Amino acid sequence: MRPVPVLGDITLETILQQNYFIIQEQIYEPDKGIAMDSPISGTIAEIFLQHLEHTHIRPLIESKQILYYTRYIDNILIIYDTDNTNQDKVAQHANSMHNNLQFNPTQESDGRINFLDLTIIRRTSDLEIDIYRKLTTTDTTIHFTSINPNEQKLAAYRYYIEIMLYLPLNSERQKREWSTFLHIAQSNGFPPTIMQKCNTR
Repeated sequence: MRPVPVLGDITLETILQQNYFIIQEQIYEPDKGIAMDSPISGTIAEIFLQHLEHTHIRPLIESKQILYYTRYIDNILIIYDTDNTNQDKVAQHANSMHNNLQFNPTQESDGRINFLDLTIIRRTSDLEIDIYRKLTTTDTTIHFTSINPNEQKLAAYRYYIEIMLYLPLNSERQKREWSTFLHIAQSNGFPPTIMQKCNTR
């Protein structure tokens, strides 16, 4: 008997086969990948990455070559045992998982590595964290004099303050972050008293 495909398989195949985009009024069909503007693209990419992790990363974790693995979208943090493997082997394995994937690993420098918005600092017996900001960060938020509701204008600063208070930062780093917030707020027209009220709340 011939298996009958379910509706989900047909729908997914139809979506993947109708992968077109327009540039300067010219229609193109890419030979690989999925459409960036499709509402299902993120889901398909996540399914694909989870499949690769299950088939290629999980065995490395089970064999203790990789001690820790975590991913947020396309940002990956790996901790490996230098007695069992090294950076070149990890990179070689990652780049052999699929022909259309290319990983650009960054090794820690002076016991530090940046992951998302954090700097992870490796000490002899534990790890410390600090806030990381890219060099391209503009520190631009909704200006205080804009007509947006106050809840919207203060949302970014409440987020900054929550991060500062809930992450295990030492007192020196907390003070530095607070000075940074005040500088960002002042650059965007906010009176210091408003930031003090947000911090108190």
